Amino acid sequence: MPQFSRRSFVSTLPFGILGTGLISGVATPTLAATQATAMATGKPVSVTPLAQIRIGRFTVTALTDGYADMPYDYFPGRAPADVEKAANAQFTARPSGVRFLFNQYLVDDGEHRILIDAGAAGSIGQTGALPQALETLGLRPDQIDAVIVTHMHQDHMGGLILGDKNNYPKAEVYIDRRDVKHWTDPAKRSGAPDYLKTSFDMAAEVVRLYPKLQAIDGEREIVRGVSIVDLTGHTPGHIGVRVEDGGHSLIMVSDMIFPVVHPGATDVFFLFEQDREAAKAMRDRFFPQAAAEGALIAATHMPFPGLGRVVSDGGQMRWQVADWALQT
Repeated sequence: MPQFSRRSFVSTLPFGILGTGLISGVATPTLAATQATAMATGKPVSVTPLAQIRIGRFTVTALTDGYADMPYDYFPGRAPADVEKAANAQFTARPSGVRFLFNQYLVDDGEHRILIDAGAAGSIGQTGALPQALETLGLRPDQIDAVIVTHMHQDHMGGLILGDKNNYPKAEVYIDRRDVKHWTDPAKRSGAPDYLKTSFDMAAEVVRLYPKLQAIDGEREIVRGVSIVDLTGHTPGHIGVRVEDGGHSLIMVSDMIFPVVHPGATDVFFLFEQDREAAKAMRDRFFPQAAAEGALIAATHMPFPGLGRVVSDGGQMRWQVADWALQT
């Protein structure tokens, strides 16, 4: 289990949500065009939100591919009515389920652009907004140097595929070897429930379209200050990514934490988790350690931008939102 760092975790760039202002003080062409359209029509125009912080020499940008509402019976370990009640208390309840965001994170040190996860790309819910988010930053997919896929569920790798082509032609793609082995195993696919078949099929396509895909083993550094963290449990090779520099640190934990049910309980799962014992064991270890160390965390499915901390409140774990604009 990694040590996170109890030092001062993060200092911020100017905070921006596109559609209201600036990113690092510079209006992008896409934002300018959007503002012009809004002024001309007199109607608001939807813009994908972005938020940025500094971790030492790194700029970390929170992006989102969109959202989906997960049915209340997708959380084994709790009755659907209890999940709905908790979701109402946290303002994430919708008529069809719990509102899930699909957040991605772009890590940039001026030399390397590393994308953490590629989004669902329209394969689930109201998703497919990541390309617009990158365009708002003035980036094309072929300007991404690396993509770290935290695990091979469709909502984390769907954006790697564009039609029958790879969407990030110049990027090194990193995925844990255990996940690659699991999700490309025909026997595993044949025994899987129908709702996981899309992920198996998509995994096969990713491997075919990215022949230089790097199947990685264990924890390792991708570039100086960006390293893989083993968070196995949600899937056989589920990983996180730690960004650390200049006494500041951020750990992106992917599906370690789900809205409404975590971190308050570790005996509640998400439907897609096949090995619930392993998922519970990892959360039982991770949540207390994260709380003890005050680790700054970014979580894929928490409300945008997904930044917060696990805190222990009288022995009960809870999620405390951290404002990207006010880190010190």
